[in-house]
Amino acid sequence: MTFQWYYQFSKEVKPMSTHPSQSKSIRAQLLRDMKSGEYADCERLPRESVLAEKLGISRTQLRDILASLEREGFITRRHGVGTIINRHVLNVPTRMDIEVEFLDMIRQSGYQPAVAYVHVSEDTADAAVSRQLQIPQGTPVIRVARLCTADGRPAIYCEDVLEKALAKGSYTIKDLKLPIFHFLQQFCGIYPYMDLTDLKPTVTDEALSEIFAVQPGTPLLQMDEVDFDIDGKPVFCSREYFADGFFRHTVMRKKL
Repeated sequence: MTFQWYYQFSKEVKPMSTHPSQSKSIRAQLLRDMKSGEYADCERLPRESVLAEKLGISRTQLRDILASLEREGFITRRHGVGTIINRHVLNVPTRMDIEVEFLDMIRQSGYQPAVAYVHVSEDTADAAVSRQLQIPQGTPVIRVARLCTADGRPAIYCEDVLEKALAKGSYTIKDLKLPIFHFLQQFCGIYPYMDLTDLKPTVTDEALSEIFAVQPGTPLLQMDEVDFDIDGKPVFCSREYFADGFFRHTVMRKKL
């Protein structure tokens, strides 16, 4: 018996402010401060007026940042009570409902991350890719296969596929070796907005057994992902495999 779960991962629910890079930096700083910094022993964050002044930003910008942290469960804001820090959420090593680059995921799980190899090839869309990307079969595509290790052991294998026509300008294989989101933004002008991911248990076949250096039939977690831009157009798809024993995959679900 197999089970399938479908999750919608939002990469950017809404712009946080007119200063996206600054907001991203301050958001990361606040997370660090709550986990291990200034607010590590606090139940609540300071009042908005005090916190905005300490961070050197407007209260409007701060509210946008706090709203994003609340959506992801790190804090809860209650009128008359303040901004409560949810330590039970902060202490989760990896979250499946928050997309994190593979190396960061491995690092957060307590291992030393590395990229064993990146293989780039040109191909044509088969039936599955045609369906996922809504392009005709035979359309030229770029396929990027990547193996990431944890403490030197194979942990994550991923194959990303995007339509070749999306890539503009002069790029090299070196550019494709960066995380796929960097390539999409720099050479395709595409900013993925959300993805739909199908999760299911699977086992290694002969090819995957060689990649992960395990016996055939070893359990893996498989994730089939399609990413969409803000207009709902699919921009790339990927198939990811996660070795057993490295990650604790946690999903936060709010009651509506």
